[in-house]
Amino acid sequence: MTRRPDLTADVSEILLSEEQIQAKVLELGRRISDDFAGRELTLVSVLKGSLPFMADLMRAITIPVQIDLMEVSSYGGTATESSGLVRILKDLSSSIDGRHVLIVEDIIDTGLTLNYLVRYLRGKNPASLKICTLLDKPARRIVEIAIDYRGFQIPDQFVIGYGLDYGEAYRNLRFVGVLRPEVYTDPD
Repeated sequence: MTRRPDLTADVSEILLSEEQIQAKVLELGRRISDDFAGRELTLVSVLKGSLPFMADLMRAITIPVQIDLMEVSSYGGTATESSGLVRILKDLSSSIDGRHVLIVEDIIDTGLTLNYLVRYLRGKNPASLKICTLLDKPARRIVEIAIDYRGFQIPDQFVIGYGLDYGEAYRNLRFVGVLRPEVYTDPD
């Protein structure tokens, strides 16, 4: 990205408001707490995009949780399409052997990255492995993914905010917005 991002002008529409997101996070937190009552849960955040969601979600969960972080990549730089090649940039810090694990994702679109991650984590012998995503974009799905906890199903638009970025910008927006196409298609 050669131009300087304009956090307000670059958004064509607000898809999900801060209030909608926070209400959904509380609802997901209640469901997860009920489903895992009496057990400890390890939340695995997939960096960087899911960090705001994970921070809010863990505070909405009322059972004991541990957290761990992974960083995987299937995008490069300012790419808007997954390359399909998944690389683990940061692995788990602790063992998940015998633990109940919840992968916390910001968005699932093609499913390629998450499919790889699920297979990888299953190889680490967790007691259970579930998926929670804030956003689900099924129109782009290439690999079927069983989503246990879904925040919102969204249309096939390029979204930013609440952790989601374009060229490392816009993550700090408190809402999820649609990025104006000219921002990522205009070479200037």
